[in-house]
Amino acid sequence: MERDVEIRGEMIRLGQLLKLAGVIDAGGAAAAYLATTPVFVNGEPEQRRGRKLRAGDEVRLGEELLRIVHRHA
Repeated sequence: MERDVEIRGEMIRLGQLLKLAGVIDAGGAAAAYLATTPVFVNGEPEQRRGRKLRAGDEVRLGEELLRIVHRHA
């Protein structure tokens, strides 16, 4: 499944993205999620919840692909 996730600013951190996309319930759960679930950013494995993401970046969580896009006003 692929879906776009809109962000307001120029960047979002991976932990914030996981919460915004509804993957986790709270930002504090990001570290545990990343420690137990393979996550790839632009094809590279990633475990840092503070990883900065920008429009055009892609995050793969198993079968799900999240594309970061800018929110249009």
